[in-house]
Amino acid sequence: MTLKEATAELHSKAEKMEFNQRMFRGELSKLEYGNYLTQQLAIFSEIESREVLPHKNLKRSEVIRQDINELGVYTFKINKATNDYVVYLGDLNQNSLNAHIYLNYLAIMFGGQMMKSKVPGSGKMYEFEGDMRELIGSVRAIQNDEMADEVNKGFQYIINILDELQKNAG
Repeated sequence: MTLKEATAELHSKAEKMEFNQRMFRGELSKLEYGNYLTQQLAIFSEIESREVLPHKNLKRSEVIRQDINELGVYTFKINKATNDYVVYLGDLNQNSLNAHIYLNYLAIMFGGQMMKSKVPGSGKMYEFEGDMRELIGSVRAIQNDEMADEVNKGFQYIINILDELQKNAG
């Protein structure tokens, strides 16, 4: 079974989460989107602290900080579900971490391009320097079908994060 096939069920579930749907419809307030960005910053900062990305232009932490600053709302905290994921990421070896690089960075490169025009602010998180094909190729080069279980673990963490964001919304 291919990686895409083995992760399709949880991928679909994550896409259908109410918070994600609201973001795609452009319904998030600055506060809600800022809270989402705070969770993203924690995840990407943990991955990037390990200096293991397959391409230097993939880094997202600084541009996420810029997006948060642009919103001008600073009451954000890291949610329990996000903290659980960050702790989990911190214990992974490089091979396992590659699955989460695949999951999180390709999500921003593909799905994020649709979200950019729907979110408050300029959406710098979704803008990459350099050739997108080269960046996508650098992530594809570390992916393999054997990482499906680890990608699915990542999807479950993301689903939990989206669920907590929705519960805390409004």
